[in-house]
Amino acid sequence: MESISFLQWCLEHLNYWTITLLMTIESSFIPFPSEIVVPPAAYHAAANGEMNLFLIILFATIGACLGAIINYFLALWIGKPIVYKFADSKVGHLLLLDVKKIEQAEEYFNKHGAISTFVGRLIPAIRQLISIPAGLARMNMTKFLAFTALGAGIWNAVLAALGFYLERIVPEEELISTVTEYSHEIGYTIAGIVLVAIVVIIIRNCKKKK
Repeated sequence: MESISFLQWCLEHLNYWTITLLMTIESSFIPFPSEIVVPPAAYHAAANGEMNLFLIILFATIGACLGAIINYFLALWIGKPIVYKFADSKVGHLLLLDVKKIEQAEEYFNKHGAISTFVGRLIPAIRQLISIPAGLARMNMTKFLAFTALGAGIWNAVLAALGFYLERIVPEEELISTVTEYSHEIGYTIAGIVLVAIVVIIIRNCKKKK
């Protein structure tokens, strides 16, 4: 109950530091929707100008990277068997984890390689957990952080833009439900566009080599 009260307090007192903290938690092994953090902050930025939209995106992305680093090193240090055992435990379930989610993230990483840490940040259900298979695979840290920051930055920019725009047309009490309704579709669309662009680049490079 105390942890829930603390999260509630942070959500009611959004500033650059609470945004960073909440996004660190959101991106680590205690996943909850980033839709309840970034859009409200951007909504308030549009309404009263207390915060800068670009700084909201920056600090949200810093938080996302910090949380991803936590997942990366936890997976690296404790190993695959314990990760799966923890995900299947009562504590893991309380933290909204399960074996299926971990398997989905690992399968996605194995299928798409290092670039998945970028694209995966745009896909619901995989977004917060894609750092775990990266840690299990001992992915190069520089690449990991670069792809994570790029993917998280794009996603946070989308959420911030939604929150900023919706301030004009949606009452604050309807903001979260409205953002949640559209964010998944937007995330899949962006991820699809990125994947197509990557495929096109690979094909062109192959043609040049030939």
